[in-house]
This record gives sequence, C-alpha cells and structure tokens, in this order.
Amino acid sequence: MEGQSDSDSKKGVFHEDYYNDAEIPDTAHQISSDSWYQVGFVLTTGINSAYVLGYSGTIMVPLGWVPGVVGLIAATLLSLYANGLIAKLHEYGGRRHIRYRDLAGFIYGRKAYSLTWALQYINLFMINTGYIILAGSALKAVYVLFRDDDALKLPYCIIIAGFVCGIFAIGIPHLSALRVWLGVSTFLSLIYISVAIVLSLRDGIQSTRARDYSVPGTKMSKIFTTIGASANLVFAFNTGMLPEIQATIRQPAVKNMMRALYFQFSVGVFPMYAVTFIGYWAYGSSTSSYLLGNVSGPVWVKAMANIAAFLHCVIALHIFASPMYEYLDTKFGIKGSPLALKNLSFRVIVRGGYLTINTFVSALLPFLGDFMSLTGAISTFPLTFILANHMYLMAKRNKLTCLKKLWHWLNVCFFTLMSVAAAVAALRLIVVDSKTYNLFADL
Repeated sequence: MEGQSDSDSKKGVFHEDYYNDAEIPDTAHQISSDSWYQVGFVLTTGINSAYVLGYSGTIMVPLGWVPGVVGLIAATLLSLYANGLIAKLHEYGGRRHIRYRDLAGFIYGRKAYSLTWALQYINLFMINTGYIILAGSALKAVYVLFRDDDALKLPYCIIIAGFVCGIFAIGIPHLSALRVWLGVSTFLSLIYISVAIVLSLRDGIQSTRARDYSVPGTKMSKIFTTIGASANLVFAFNTGMLPEIQATIRQPAVKNMMRALYFQFSVGVFPMYAVTFIGYWAYGSSTSSYLLGNVSGPVWVKAMANIAAFLHCVIALHIFASPMYEYLDTKFGIKGSPLALKNLSFRVIVRGGYLTINTFVSALLPFLGDFMSLTGAISTFPLTFILANHMYLMAKRNKLTCLKKLWHWLNVCFFTLMSVAAAVAALRLIVVDSKTYNLFADL
C-alpha cells in the first residue's frame, strides 16, 4: 500500500485536505463481509443479466460477424484491464475507498468527487431504466404468447415491472443481503440463456432460407449505428460501481477482487458469448433487440424463459441501484434492524420514489438499444476507461516508465474521442426513434 510523497502533498495533487475539511460519513451498509466468489457472482449476474438477450441485435447486427466477434473479445480484455486498474487503487494512500467518488475525490479533489458522483448516478439510473424496460418487455412477451388482443400494452407492463422492483428494493436492505438471491439469479439466467440458445439453434438448423448478415441501413446510418454499437460493447462488461462492490469483499480486498474479476471475465463471459453469437447466427440481420422475440418453440418454454428474464431483471436492478440506496441510507442515518418501522418506512418512501421516476422514464422512452448506447457513451466510457487510466497514471506516476505513461495517455485520449462520438450517435438514435414512435410507445 502506498501513501503520498512529500512532493505530491506539497503540490496538493491528491488533495488530502478534501478529507480533512469535510467529514466522511460512515456507511450504513456492510463492509468486508463477502467472499470473493460471492462478489464474483454479483459481477457475473451483471454480465449475464437479461441484457444479454439484446446483444445479438444491438451489437452483432450493426457490426456484422468479424467486427462483432473481434469487438466483443477486445472489449472483454480491455474491460478486465481497466477494472483491474480500479481494483488496485482500492486501498491507495492508506485509505479504503468504498465509493467511486471517494477514490476520485482523494486523487483529484472536491470537484472531481462531485463530477464522478454525477456521472455514476447517470450511469446507474440509465442502467436501471434499461432493466425496467427489459422486465416490462419480458412481461409483454409472456402476455402475447397467450392473448392476441393487444390490451396489455408495453407501458402497462413497465409499470408492473417497476412496482415489483420497488417491492424487492424495500425487502432487501443492502447489497450483501442478496446472498441467496444471487443463487436464484444464476438459476434464472441459466433458464433464459439456455432456452434462447437451444431454440435459436433449432431455428437456425431447421431454417431453409439463406440468412442475411449484411449490416442494414444507409452509409450514413451505418456510421452512427457502428459507433453506437461500440458503446454497447463496453456497456456489456462494466458496472460503473466497482469500488462499491469491492467494498463488500473480505480482506485482502485487492487480491480477492482480482480473483472475482478473473472469474467474471473467464467463466462469466461464456454464456453471454454463446447467446450473442448463436442468436445472430440463427436470425442474421433480422435479429431483434430482445432475442426471445425471435425464437419459435413450445409456448410454455418461451413463457418460462420470459418469466425468468423478468425476475432476473428485478434482482439485477437492485445491484445497480445499491450505490444510491447506500448514499441515502447513510445520509439519513438508516441503521439497525431493517424491519424497524423508521427504516422500513424510509425504504418505502425513498426507494419507492426513486424507482417511480425510473419507471416513468422507462415507459416514456422504451428504446432499449438507444439507452444502452447512451449509457456506454456518457458514463461507462468515462468511468471505466478514461478515469481508470488517468487515476492510475496520477497515483502511480512516480513508478511508471515513460512507455507505460504513454500507454495510459493513449487510452485516455482514445476513449475520450470514443465517448464523444458514441454520445452523438446515441442521441441521434433516440431522436430518430422518438420521431418514428410516440412517447409511451407500445413496441
């Protein structure tokens, strides 16, 4: 573990004064309570969430076979590397940085603390918005399997999904309390991934039509969709809340977190790869942004897969909402028994209110692929790649060779350009879709 040098302290590079001037509140949630494999399952739950059912359509269709496969493998390796940099800074300067904003504030100062918190909030809010859209889409898919009257529209399904997510959020006080639910989420993900793979394989084998793998659209639209797909690539592997997850891991925190990351980016990525590639192979450029909408097979099997996807979204959303819950619980001193009247009432009002806003946005603009692109552009790129490389460069600059410094600066510059380009592409897609569909669209 490294502390600040005298020269750095005099220059104010790492802004220890930030922590001396302001009181750092204790967290109301559990710290250092989870094993590395429990944390590994938290990370794997994120990477194999119901979002994987969209990657065939939102990554492979805009990119095609070669760029899509190469892009996914490259995104895997780059994401492992970037997350490793953040994990290694967890105890930098003799402090355990249990929040992303704490780490940024320690290295850069107060303004970076606030900016990082804003970026992270936007990142997690949009991820959770996507989960509610996904959960609503899964409910709608179940309904149309049995009824063809179009009475239950997507916005209604999204409202139901948001309500169920709120009930779960009230019942689970903090991230470490998920424990058994992580096993449930793994089982649920195996159901919808297995069904998607098996039915896609069957459809692909039985199909007699030649599949079209060309990238759809005009030359101009292809440029924007390709850039947007690059944001989806990084979105697929990154949480934007690694320090918060690492805070729950037992000591040694850095060593155990690296184990969890190796688990996530080895065993954890194979189901995602399989469903993404097989789905695209089976349906080509006609693959939708929700793969279970393409597959054919027994109604009860498809219903089971969609219900599993719905329930998994409820659990996964809680993981990505936990930094906001931790902030609010700590700020308002919510400690003690989760069943205490004060604590229970607080969760009902505050978490319920937060998810109500999430649900409203989800129903208003239910364009899942666009939200994935925008999230990757304006928050995943900065949090996972730009900040990770620059923070590591600042923290370790006296120990890095010129070549390593150059490498980190190249990463910072490249991912900054990618972030700007992807944000423009994602906003364009949202504008185009907003013109094509009405608000509160029944997609």
